[in-house]
Amino acid sequence: MPRTITIKGMGNVKTSPDYIVISMSLEAQNKDYDETMELAAKQIDYLNTSLEEIGFEKKAVKTTNFNVRTDYDNVKDKNGNYKRVFNGYICSHKLKIGFDFDTQRLAQTLSAISKCLAKPELSIAFTVKDPSTINKELLKSATINAKEKAEILCEVSNVELGSLLSIDYNWGELNIYSHTDYNLAEDCMAMPMAKMSEIVIEPDDIDVSDTATFVWEIK
Repeated sequence: MPRTITIKGMGNVKTSPDYIVISMSLEAQNKDYDETMELAAKQIDYLNTSLEEIGFEKKAVKTTNFNVRTDYDNVKDKNGNYKRVFNGYICSHKLKIGFDFDTQRLAQTLSAISKCLAKPELSIAFTVKDPSTINKELLKSATINAKEKAEILCEVSNVELGSLLSIDYNWGELNIYSHTDYNLAEDCMAMPMAKMSEIVIEPDDIDVSDTATFVWEIK
């Protein structure tokens, strides 16, 4: 059985965000299913129209989750017994829109959303436009890190590093987002765009890491 050395390589990449993602949540409710769906469709139309008016393409808003469910309340009757009372249908729609990092464009977009009749709940995140570049750099960094560790351990142990036998990597999804929180109350979003664009922000760098395990033969 060949002698081996197993090393976990740690890759790390730090970069500035170059992309903004605004996530939005809409909710429509009515006791009639058809009316619930009609209200939900109107909300999407209001939102799309507001964003198209400031230059976004018609299909710029993307759906990330769509859900229709029934809603009930537990109500106590005169005998003290609880029974379920139907409240109606709830249509929940989660969406997002992304664009290149630009604080003036962000202010313009938030202003348009604040005036939209749909009144969605929203959150703002800062990320990178091309995550694949980060993934590649992480893999390179982890590989270099592992090779350096293996060479040092072999050198001080007076043995020679042999052929690479295996690589174990978990292809999980990475969280490539800045930790910067950007929150505005609804009444603040309604302020004039000129005032919002005066707010200069510099999001914290994205700092992401990943690991891979390498097995080498020891000559």
